[in-house]
Amino acid sequence: MIEPAGLTWPVILSFGNLIFSSAIVITAFALLGYTVTRNYRSEVIRTFSVLLVCVLIVSGADIIIPRVESFPAVLVWLRVQWIGIALAPAGYQHFSDAVLRTTRHFSARRRLLVAASYVCSLILVYLALFTDTLVFNGDFSPPVTHLRAGPLFPLFVVYFFSTVTYGAWNVIRARNRCLTPASRRRMAYLIGSFAAPGLGVFPYLLTSGLIGRLSPGTILLLNMAANLAVGTMLVVMAYAVTYLGVLSSDRIIKHDLIHYLLRGPLVGIVVIVVMLVIPRVELILGLPRDTALIFAVVGVIVLGQLAVNAAKPWIDRLLYPEDREEIAWIQTLDRRLLTTSDLRQFLVNLLISLCELLRVRDGFVLVQTDAGLHVEASVGDAEFAQQCAKRRATQEIWARFANEPPDEPGQMPAFRPAADYWFAPLRSQDGEKMLGLLAVAARTPTVEMVEEESVEVELMLVRAAAAVADRHVQEGVFATLQSILPDLERIQEWRGAVRYAPPLPAPPAAGAAPPSDIAQASFQHTWQQWVKDALSHYWGGPKLTESPLLDLKIVRQRLKANDDNLTRALRATLQEAIERQRPAGERKLTSSEWLVYNILDMRFVQGLRVLDIARRLALSESDLYRKQRVAVTAIAKTLAEMEQALDAEAPAAPGSNGVNGHGPEAGA
Repeated sequence: MIEPAGLTWPVILSFGNLIFSSAIVITAFALLGYTVTRNYRSEVIRTFSVLLVCVLIVSGADIIIPRVESFPAVLVWLRVQWIGIALAPAGYQHFSDAVLRTTRHFSARRRLLVAASYVCSLILVYLALFTDTLVFNGDFSPPVTHLRAGPLFPLFVVYFFSTVTYGAWNVIRARNRCLTPASRRRMAYLIGSFAAPGLGVFPYLLTSGLIGRLSPGTILLLNMAANLAVGTMLVVMAYAVTYLGVLSSDRIIKHDLIHYLLRGPLVGIVVIVVMLVIPRVELILGLPRDTALIFAVVGVIVLGQLAVNAAKPWIDRLLYPEDREEIAWIQTLDRRLLTTSDLRQFLVNLLISLCELLRVRDGFVLVQTDAGLHVEASVGDAEFAQQCAKRRATQEIWARFANEPPDEPGQMPAFRPAADYWFAPLRSQDGEKMLGLLAVAARTPTVEMVEEESVEVELMLVRAAAAVADRHVQEGVFATLQSILPDLERIQEWRGAVRYAPPLPAPPAAGAAPPSDIAQASFQHTWQQWVKDALSHYWGGPKLTESPLLDLKIVRQRLKANDDNLTRALRATLQEAIERQRPAGERKLTSSEWLVYNILDMRFVQGLRVLDIARRLALSESDLYRKQRVAVTAIAKTLAEMEQALDAEAPAAPGSNGVNGHGPEAGA
């Protein structure tokens, strides 16, 4: 905080330096959290975090020191600041080695140099904190308070610049080893910003070594320029580092980093500026300064978030101009898609409006499920609606409406009297399929409405039919997404973990010794994994089309019945294995003997959501996952039995039974 009456150039420069140092602390801390939480397993990220910690210590002390009033306390913080200064060379050495290792250039000598640099830096930290050989007590002369150079200070300067230079050379070598233009471009970003932490430390070396030759104003100007450069270069450096060891696209990295910086560090910097700029006076517009400060800070935070939201479309256009339409479409999905709860709430609201319009008390919407008619939404007597759904008369009404000829294009849904209700069939957009049945209590034996009521009712029924039809289509979309979800999850894992490892060992040669119990157990686990993968892509996907199960004889046997399509033959084989889990008698959702079949049918054939299956089967999600593993094991065992039964009927040549000559036991 500066007072208008005491404005001088050193004071102004000191105040500007305080703002820039605060910005550096906020930015470095934000980038530290961002990079570490994204991919801490990467050695490059971990070493980059060491450099960020050094910058945090140096800039943080730069903020604290002007606030300290006693010279002994200032000396303590000046020595603490040297922890970051002394560790920076080791951080540079370690970081450059990690970057070079990403290009598969490994060197034991470099690793020894990294360890030696950390030992040297720790010794320098000890000397700076507890001795006067590196730096010693300087002058307490704000705005430039400093320590003086000790006998070993010139050696530290040589060590600092030689280490940073060697680190820069390593990064240049890493760029030269890159083979693709994109990787060379990203390494160029890293080279251009590599000096950022060093620039953050450089002014303090000048302060300690050349304080007698430079004026305070010059030192402050150099410090401000260094802070401005450090802030910009740290962001570029973090952007380049984020690419190393991950497979994320440019769009994802740019979007995440820029929006993170705008919503976090930028707003935080503006808040700090507001807090420092507001003058220290007793009253501002009749309000105490603290009250005005609170309003100003809250206003900056809220307005900052609103500004980022308002600027988001323009920012996104700059980040990915080529994919603008696709990104806009993806961003609207979360607002457009109807979940089961969304549909139920929409139908409840619509039933309330219908009942109020027609002056009746009860109404419900029925949909068809594997267990029969299901009450999707109801108002009034919910228990009666459940009973009505189970009545044979209601099922006959559904069947009668479903068997009627398709609606003509443009034909509006309408009520029809039956029993004590008015029913309106809800059909798909083309009118071919009946998806639901809306019913309200009949106020008259025949459907009688005035013109105004007819118009409103017609509009509401159209909306109900559209909602049910959209939800029906979206269930298919969800089923498709669930089929590719394992691949998407795998890609997300790949984004955060690139491995540089030797290839896996080759499989054992033909004629090798019989597998041990451990090997047999391992293959049985692999067999079950093949079955699970094929089931997860039941309706299409690489885990089905490229499954090792395609080599099974029982699959080949079904080729002719499936137009010589291997994928369809495998799907038919899986379907037969699932049907073999079906108990005799009428299907029951909550019966324990039907549990395995119900899980297989709902999860893989119908592609229902886990939450919906758990609700229908009256299970918790964790219990459902356990039962699903049991169901997959049952399918794996059934397939093995089917394959062995075929072998028993027509024995094959040695080494040809099962998949690649290794069929699992029936008890797998």
